[in-house]
Order: sequence, then C-alpha cells, then structure tokens
Amino acid sequence: MRDEVLEALAIEGILLDPDAAQYIMTKEDPLGFTRTALTTMVQHPLILTLDDLRIASPVAEAHQAVENLIDQLPSPAPLRKDVGDIKVLKDVTGNSCCEGSINDFARYFNDRYKKIRTMLVRRRELVGCLSIPRALRMTRDVRIIAMVNDVRTTKNGHKILEVEDDEGRCPVLILRDSDLINECIVPDEVIGIVGKTSRKGDLVVMNELVRPDIPLRGVGMVPSDSSSKVAFISDVHVGSNTFLYRQWENLVNWFKTDGKDEIQYLVLPGDVVDGIGIFPGQEEELDIEDVFQQYKALAEMLKELPDDLKIVVQPGNHDAVRPAEPQPTFSKQLTEMFDSSILFIGNPCELEIEGRRILTYHGRSIDDWVSTVQGLSYETPLEAMKEMLKRRHMAPIYGMKTPLAPEKEDYMVIEDVPDIFVTGHVHGAGFLDYRGVKVICASTWQAQTPFQRMHNFHPEPARMPIVHLGSGTIEMMDFN
Repeated sequence: MRDEVLEALAIEGILLDPDAAQYIMTKEDPLGFTRTALTTMVQHPLILTLDDLRIASPVAEAHQAVENLIDQLPSPAPLRKDVGDIKVLKDVTGNSCCEGSINDFARYFNDRYKKIRTMLVRRRELVGCLSIPRALRMTRDVRIIAMVNDVRTTKNGHKILEVEDDEGRCPVLILRDSDLINECIVPDEVIGIVGKTSRKGDLVVMNELVRPDIPLRGVGMVPSDSSSKVAFISDVHVGSNTFLYRQWENLVNWFKTDGKDEIQYLVLPGDVVDGIGIFPGQEEELDIEDVFQQYKALAEMLKELPDDLKIVVQPGNHDAVRPAEPQPTFSKQLTEMFDSSILFIGNPCELEIEGRRILTYHGRSIDDWVSTVQGLSYETPLEAMKEMLKRRHMAPIYGMKTPLAPEKEDYMVIEDVPDIFVTGHVHGAGFLDYRGVKVICASTWQAQTPFQRMHNFHPEPARMPIVHLGSGTIEMMDFN
C-alpha cells in the first residue's frame, strides 16, 4: 500500500516526508485518505509533510465518512431516458467504468483533447494547423492546437506556456508587451495557437490565442410555439439549521395558487440536502442529522407541489453520491423514497425539454475558477460560467478543489451548444445572455451560514429563475 501511495503522489509531482508517510499508513484506507487530503488543499506542496496532513486531516476524514456511507448504498438507480417531454441526452449514470489508473487518466485527457480539437479545427484562424513536432520544423507562421500543461511568468515579465498535443510538446512564449499577456490561460485547457517558431526551433512565440468558445448566434433561442415554462431551484440544503422554511412555504403556496398552471417543469441542480460529514463540525449546523431522514424530508416537501409538475433532481457536492465529477445519480435506496414521476439525473447532465437543450451542472468548479482567474469572485458566478463556455469545458483544471473522475470520456466537455446553461453551488442568483445562451445561477434555500458570515459573503436566497421555453424570456421570482 505504501508503494501505491507514493505512486499516486508521484503522478501529482509530490514527494512524501517520512513522518507523513508513517501517519498515512495508520489510516484504514491510506490511499483514499491521501487522495481526499489532496483535494482539500488549495495548492499542492512539493513535499507533503506531517503538518500539511494535520491541517487537511479533519476535512479528509469527514469526506471519508461520507464516502464510507456512499459505499454502503446500492448502485445508482438506472438512468431513465425520458419522462414525458423531458429527454436525457448525456449523463454519466450507468456509464461510469473508471478505476483511477494511469491509463484511465491518459484516456480521459486524450478524449478531452480530441473533442475540443474537433471544435477548434473548424475555426478560420486555425486552417492548416500542424502537430507540434512539424510546427517546430517550420520557419513560417504556424498554427497548433494543444493542451496546456503549465503556465508560468518569467522574471522579465514574459509568460511561458508548456503545451502538448498527441505527438509532442513544446514551450510557447507570450511576450510581456503582447496584447495577450493579460489573458488568463488555465492548466489543462485546450487552445489554438497562432505564432512564429523561434530560429532554434525550440519554442513558438504566440501572436494569437484561439479558444473554442460558443459560436455567435444572431438571435439565440429561435422562438417556438411552446407555451411552457421551466423553473430552477438549486441548493435547497434540507436538513440544515439555516434552511429557509418560511420562504419554502411561500414557494409551495404560490405553486398551489397563482403558479398552479404557470410552471410545467422544475429542475433542482444539486445540493438538495445538506448531507453529513461534508466539513468539520457540520453536525452543529444540522436540524436533521441522519442523511436518509434528510432525503425523506425532501421527498415529503416535493409531494406538496402540484402533481402535474414535472420535476428533475440532480446531485451536488453535499449529496450522498461520489464526490468526483461527473457524478452518477442517486442510489435506488434514495430514489425509492420519492414519487416515481420524479426524474433523477447525474451531474452534469444535458436535457432536452420541448426542443430546448438544457445543460444543468451543480457548479462546484466555480471554486477553482474564482481562485484561478483574476477578476472572478463568488459574487459574480455568471462570469465564471462564461469562462466555462469560452473554453467549452466546465472543469478543465485538474488537481484543485473539484475532484475529477477519469472516465472513458470527458463528460465535462461542452460539446453541443446549449440553449440554457444553469448552475448553483455558490448561492447566488442571476441570469444573462452569452452569445445566445441563457446563463442562469439558480439561487439557494439556505440563509447565510457561519462560514459565509466569516468570509463576509452574502447569499441571494429564495429566488427562482423561470424561462419561457417558447420565447426564451427569463423572469426572477423572489419568495423572501
């Protein structure tokens, strides 16, 4: 087991201090503990010490408690492909088959590269693109498509990217006086590069950066004859002692009266319960300390909504599913608590409702976007979502706060352009239009938590965005 731990750390470029190694081996699952501890660290150290582990240990052990609970649950419920006018287009549920081996990771990143390369080769700026080895032999302007391994700034203010494709790798130089010097290029994203090979043939000087991005669409959602509306309510956090009971009752009363025939579809994009063992000391912030009772309470709450309302439920990082994304849907043991009409999906998931393509993602990677891209904050989640669309990937950065499972294909790639893109996670509320895509952050039903208060973050709870599927118009209801 010690060798497996050392190998896992070596893949991340981390050395292990002897005292830390001895501490890890006292754990019931040393490899699992190590991986979980790394996901709690904002930045991975060069040498993992005992002090690092003592800081990470409470959170890692809390995560392991949840994973042990999840392991006792049955396999995820079989994926239902449609419920009435709702069709599931893409979901990892029933298709997860990774073991976390080196070959799995190689296949995973190779799939990401191929999918996004397919988008980039269609771009006019990248016509005639070459592989890296061929580009380095050229003396003229070259075009390459590559995945970013590393980004660093030199002491002279230049920026160096280490990039690779399926045939080779090379450094790419962005000069400090270039218009591109302030571009935020993140590790593991796939980009197009137009530039000039150096005289020595050992690097490429970038002149133009090309991202896959969303193609410009004149009017976005083309109006249809649909009269239906879809609403989104994220981060319900049933079981928390900061759950907003009064605001939820306002929502239920509205659905029973004024909104009885107003909304036909309701999507819940994750963190539907508060969970257990998500962070140290969470038990002090719970009204319901049993995770199964939390889901039973949610099931009863959803029964109060109109019978003809078609409901879709998705997991998030607080839910009783595996932490690594993409997340298969809930186990059958949990879904059996709910009405059979409710559609349970994985995270992320692509749906089609009355001809509209909806990409729903809980949004945990927003944590990584905020800590990586200058200018982003938890107060501006819609800007982080725009960054995902520009790169056509929801969580490109590996090894930060968002654990990623190396599936046979990368489900986090945004292959097809959605009509609606919705997330939650950050407890914000808002919407905007980006190149014809309706971008929505779906609020929360939890008041400010002690952690948020400590960081002076003010959530925007009890708001419900509603999209008219025919016209594409959006309204935001407030149940405070």
